Amino acid sequence: MTTKVKKAVIPAAGLGTRFLPATKAQPKEMLPIVDKPAIQYVVEEAVRAGLTDILIVTGRGKRSIEDHFDRSFELEYFLETKGKFDELKEVRQITDMATIHYIRQRDPLGLGHAVAVAEQHVAGEPFACLLGDDILAESTELLQGMLKVHERYGRSVIAVQEVARDEISLYGSIEPEFVEDNLARIVSIVEKPPAEEAPSNLAAIGRYVLTPEIFDALRDTQPGKGGEVQLTDAINLLAKEQAVYAYVFENGRYDVGNKLDYLKATVEMAVDREDVGREFSQFLADLVQRKKLL
Repeated sequence: MTTKVKKAVIPAAGLGTRFLPATKAQPKEMLPIVDKPAIQYVVEEAVRAGLTDILIVTGRGKRSIEDHFDRSFELEYFLETKGKFDELKEVRQITDMATIHYIRQRDPLGLGHAVAVAEQHVAGEPFACLLGDDILAESTELLQGMLKVHERYGRSVIAVQEVARDEISLYGSIEPEFVEDNLARIVSIVEKPPAEEAPSNLAAIGRYVLTPEIFDALRDTQPGKGGEVQLTDAINLLAKEQAVYAYVFENGRYDVGNKLDYLKATVEMAVDREDVGREFSQFLADLVQRKKLL
């Protein structure tokens, strides 16, 4: 009988060097996309999939993440006395939507190491792992689909998306053995291969449902460049011991891991907003016309 997934792990210990100087004094996970920090979108995605026991793996200088999901009595009192009840409701929902725990990754030794420090919290159960560089549109039920695959097979599932061949060197690339149209058994997975050596153009993106055996695989994974332990390498080891599935999806993903894609995500998500979307779309159309005339 398959154990139902109840917990989510969100690694948030990276230094965010690609967004300096903005991330010198604040976590990159707290950079806003319109009016919400990126990590809140990730937490909300986990909650929509029914995962309300969430562990955030942090590091030094990340205390503002904890403050964001904690109660702010002074702010709530101010909003209440000023009659700003819509804002008050929104602020309280941030605190109430999940039970959030925190643990520090003491040394920046890679994503695999960050996941490994969650072992005691997940307590021998399967769990979801969501990376903050990938934001999913609210209408995209990717995680829900992955959880259904895990319930059916009782094995690990990772999300993959087709990318241009010249971009595959930025991702983990899988060698697939398809069992359904959008589901493949992973024969192997390699981290950031040169385009000419990649087994496919199916790229692993930051959503995983992992069985607890991943921790044994992480212990057996040798550190790579910079002494970092790669989650991809551990998944490759795990795939040799038990089936690991790749869930193929197409739309609804926003990459906020670099400046250009962060700007694209902000614009696309703003356009889809009910409150500012129409006016912002008109502004963009006018901007394009003005730039053409210059």
